[in-house]
Amino acid sequence: DFLCISLVNGFTQLRYNLGDRTIILQTLQKVHANGNTWHSLNAGRVGNEGYLDLDGINITQKASPGMNALDTHTDFFVGGVSSLNLVNPMAIENEPTGFTGCIREIVINNRELNLTVTDPRGGANIGDCDGTDCGYAVCKNNGTCQVENSGFSCSCPREWTGTMCEQSIYCSQNMCGSHALCIPQPSSFSYTCACTLGWTGKYCDNKIRFYIAKFVGNSYIKYTDPFYGKRDLRYSRLSLNFTTNQTEGLIAWMGKTEDEDNDFLAIGLANGTLKVVINLGERISVPLMHSKYFTCSDGRWHFITVVHNQTCIKVYLDEELILFEDIDPRKKYTALNYGGICYFGGFEIDRQVNIVTTGLFQKEFIGKIKDVVLFQDSKKIQLMKAEGYNIHDGNS
Repeated sequence: DFLCISLVNGFTQLRYNLGDRTIILQTLQKVHANGNTWHSLNAGRVGNEGYLDLDGINITQKASPGMNALDTHTDFFVGGVSSLNLVNPMAIENEPTGFTGCIREIVINNRELNLTVTDPRGGANIGDCDGTDCGYAVCKNNGTCQVENSGFSCSCPREWTGTMCEQSIYCSQNMCGSHALCIPQPSSFSYTCACTLGWTGKYCDNKIRFYIAKFVGNSYIKYTDPFYGKRDLRYSRLSLNFTTNQTEGLIAWMGKTEDEDNDFLAIGLANGTLKVVINLGERISVPLMHSKYFTCSDGRWHFITVVHNQTCIKVYLDEELILFEDIDPRKKYTALNYGGICYFGGFEIDRQVNIVTTGLFQKEFIGKIKDVVLFQDSKKIQLMKAEGYNIHDGNS
């Protein structure tokens, strides 16, 4: 499988192959090769239907039945590749050559790549395209850059300050401790402190230990499974205890959430009902709901276990089997490739649950979680040793 964007005889071309055939889209107009005209390019696919948009003029390839998942396990290359013989002969019309020109503002699946010296995994023969200290987007948050004798300076919009307009004026005099992030609150002309895991208090200066994690709505824990490389991903298992009095909330999400094609297993509440969703491939999300159980929002402790055996899913609530379903009898996809990442209660501070889960769950979890066990491990995972923010001690 591949997806490739290239210049061919002055035209922009998108080629992709999802496993059955190569689809080719080409823009109607040529690009300006004068070296000083910026072009805006949008390219991608929805299932097996591709689109290519150059400066607002769109070309769409009407999809016909066939493969609709892009299965690639390589790095993402921009401007060239480490070895030209890596390029699939069908991915480009002529002999492959590296790109000469300028590229900026690369956004993949709504996430912008940082085109800096340190962020990419590797590269070679890359220079500063702007030619001045201003470069591209040096000044954040719509600040404007002026070249100075000593480098550059940023002129910032009203609500931002700092050498690169990176700091909210509401956080410029903040008292958040070293274990905190300052979160601006423009509506109240103030700020709040988001505490890293293991710290609490108004300014995050009180150290805590816990074995029960309390989530308050803007909280999350991100746990990286150290045994991921040794797991048999055809047979997954997640169990935990939770308590809440809310009718909506994401309790747990096994999966990377980097793009919509990532596999996942999710547990949460929707309309007071326990909801389990699993995706083993091709974005086929199968929601399993059990309307009989409205008691999950009663403020009591509940024990849930989700067992994934290839395409068979079993859900136990308080040790009673409440759901049992074979989500794909053809067994096209059987492994849960979750990337070793587990989220609890929500996602990173700037990522909203309803957006990341594409509406499967509406809100962050408010309540408590304890006794999390992955697969058949003999030990509970230590939530204290994960990454997270705004987690309180739920022991009391």
